[in-house]
Amino acid sequence: MSAVWSAAWAAVRRRKLQTIVIGVVVCAASATLVMALGLLDASAAPFDRAFAAQQGAHLAAAFDPAKVSEARLKQSVGQTASAGPFQQATVDTSDGDVFLGTLTVVGRADPGGQVDRLSVWQGRWAAKSGEIVLNRTPGSVGRMDVGFRLKLPGRPVLTVVGFAHSVTGSADAWVAPEQIVALQPNALQMLYRFAAADTAAGVAAFAAGLPQDGLLGTLSHLTVKDKATTELGVFIPFLMIFGILGLVVAVLIVANVVSGAVVAGLRHIGMLKAIGFTPNQVMAVYLVMVSIPAFAGCALGTVVGNLFARPVVQDAVEGFGIDELSFAPWVNIVAALGMPVLVASAALVPALRARGLSAARAISAGTASHTGRALRIQRRLSGTRLPRSVSLGLGMPFARMGRSALTLASVVLGVLTVTLAAGVTLSMTAYNDAVRPHFTDRVELMAGPPPGAPVVGPPGVEAPDAKLSDAEDESMLRSLPGTAAFLAMTQLDAEVAGGTQKATILFYRGDTAALGPRVLTGHWPDGPGQVVVPSRFLNQRGLAVGDTITVQARGNRTQVKIVGVVLTNNADEIFADWSTVDVLAPGSRASSYLTRMSEGTDRAAYTAAAAAADPGLRVLPPRDGTSSTAVIIISAAVVLTLVLGAVAALGVFNTVVLNARERRRDLGMLKSIGMTPRQVTVLLVTSMGALGVLGGLIGVPVGIGVHQLVVPAMAHAGQADAVDILMNVYHPPLLALLALTGVVIAVLGAVVPARGAARLSIATVLHNE
Repeated sequence: MSAVWSAAWAAVRRRKLQTIVIGVVVCAASATLVMALGLLDASAAPFDRAFAAQQGAHLAAAFDPAKVSEARLKQSVGQTASAGPFQQATVDTSDGDVFLGTLTVVGRADPGGQVDRLSVWQGRWAAKSGEIVLNRTPGSVGRMDVGFRLKLPGRPVLTVVGFAHSVTGSADAWVAPEQIVALQPNALQMLYRFAAADTAAGVAAFAAGLPQDGLLGTLSHLTVKDKATTELGVFIPFLMIFGILGLVVAVLIVANVVSGAVVAGLRHIGMLKAIGFTPNQVMAVYLVMVSIPAFAGCALGTVVGNLFARPVVQDAVEGFGIDELSFAPWVNIVAALGMPVLVASAALVPALRARGLSAARAISAGTASHTGRALRIQRRLSGTRLPRSVSLGLGMPFARMGRSALTLASVVLGVLTVTLAAGVTLSMTAYNDAVRPHFTDRVELMAGPPPGAPVVGPPGVEAPDAKLSDAEDESMLRSLPGTAAFLAMTQLDAEVAGGTQKATILFYRGDTAALGPRVLTGHWPDGPGQVVVPSRFLNQRGLAVGDTITVQARGNRTQVKIVGVVLTNNADEIFADWSTVDVLAPGSRASSYLTRMSEGTDRAAYTAAAAAADPGLRVLPPRDGTSSTAVIIISAAVVLTLVLGAVAALGVFNTVVLNARERRRDLGMLKSIGMTPRQVTVLLVTSMGALGVLGGLIGVPVGIGVHQLVVPAMAHAGQADAVDILMNVYHPPLLALLALTGVVIAVLGAVVPARGAARLSIATVLHNE
């Protein structure tokens, strides 16, 4: 083994280019693999750990106390453990000193129990009336602290005595059982655990025999988990496919490099055997020679992958109340040990070839000139009108079919990567533009309330008092010169019955077909009690079009029917007809108006005219249409494409270097009969350019096919649906450009070694021979 190590280490130092290529390729593949596996682990592990530690509830259910008694709920069957019933109240804080939204407050005597053991991480539990504990994770308290007094009109003053965290989101806050009576409870909460965590079967078991409409709503732990891990889940299919591509490219290039090293080092192999190396030792020399840069590249890639993946998942981990982020040991073990093994496996076939050669055959083969099929094809091409350097270059790949096939595969994967990244970028951009549209012909105006009138609008945004009534503002804006469409809007923070399921209900009236969100399925609400929601709302809650949900706001509760699905990014938005607002917040006026100007209308003059008619209207600036998730995915796509594209170009680079070394005698003879250095460069670049053209023609359709698989997986992981705007992003001009990327990768990889080979003098080549 000492002799094997000495020979392998000498080869590593002598073949610097080969060493660098293997190290860079393995580093890039390892980093991508660690990022993908790390996100896969982080997307579920924090929730699972917190859920197990807190004995989280598989299901939180809210019941109508007027229809279901506490004694009946205690008789429920099908669960292995339960907690409750707890009295539950809905508290609206919009009129308080601090806006906290609509809170689900539960009367609970202690944070322990068999189900949903709460983690009180600051302060203490509420032990008497006048005390409240808020559901918060460390770092999310804001300006509140223990001792903060929560004042609400018509409610008792409550002092915050602690902060706790429920992994299943069973409530927004907790008070002592004697305090909940003063908060006017309107529901009973039960928390269940099941043997198989089958919430659907559990609901069927305990709901059997309940009075109609007795069950107000449920919240499954699977819904909570999916919602909590949605942001990370979007990245997993995306990074996994790039990780797989990186692995495949690494295997191809390493196999190409080692195969080329064996072919180029035939004389060296023969000499090793001649001085006493056994066949197994020769094979070991080549495997060790590859493993040294592979281990170095893998170690560096593992560190880089951890550094890049941690910022992406840090925020999500904090959301589970976990301060420190650490990937499971298997993530780094798989990368640190798996990549070198994979590299050694890729090198095994050419190493076995070196093992099987006899000393005499290897030495004679190392000095022989190989022509065969390539020479016959070049003779045929010589009869065409192509320049001689081009015809010779086109025939060169046929001299080493195995090497050319590996190089072609690397180019195909490079083109596939570019095609996939371009498609993902266009899909994310199209989706972002659809859910966060920016129109230059639209004007949004905020209206303040007239004296004595309530307003339901975005919290924390103030507007001057409107001078006109809601109806007068609508009439004025509709009649304003340049108005092509009009929409009045108001919103209400509400709670969907069943756990802490907050939602924002947006009420529209006017030209909803022109200015409202796009309806994907079903229809826009055309009457009271009808709503439309985004697909993420349905997917996260296990609902479907036609289902009925119970919403609570401002002390009122009503049931609404889902009649359609709209395209919007916020999973917690509900869109309703204006007639529904009178049920939940009677007497409300529009909080904002949206108009579309006709073509040719001057925006400044239009807004000035609206402000003059009602000085209480404030023109809002265009909303920022940037999505942080879209920015991260697009940035990652660009970086990974550049990395894998460069890796594919390295494969071409290595092939040209090997071809040039093998054909030093041929190149010297060509230069001796008059071929210029520029023609030699064209010859070598053309040999790879032909593979680039073929790689582009193969890689583009394969990349499109992978895009059609990856994007729906990303949409599903993000609790959204893959709509046409996500899928139909490739167009003929773009496809033509993508097909050229194969040529670009091939030429960029070939031009440097080709120019180096062209600069060799005839005397140097013939002297070496």
